[in-house]
Amino acid sequence: MWGSEFGIVSPDFEPMKKAEPSKPAPEMRAEYDFRGGIRGRYADATARDAVALVLEPDVAAAFPDAESVNRALREVLEARRGS
Repeated sequence: MWGSEFGIVSPDFEPMKKAEPSKPAPEMRAEYDFRGGIRGRYADATARDAVALVLEPDVAAAFPDAESVNRALREVLEARRGS
């Protein structure tokens, strides 16, 4: 039970209910043919080159896309180099 290791248990505590089993996925359309595909083909490059950050909502509102975030960060870096 949550918190029991610290002796903290709410009197109205109820464990979470188990999720209903999901419906099986519909059959794949005939026009989708992945036989020549390579699983994870771009995964290594993405993992190696990308950094994911979580922005606070007020900061995220100021930047419509990743390009604008990168542009602002490059300006900050350039300003720091110039000081």
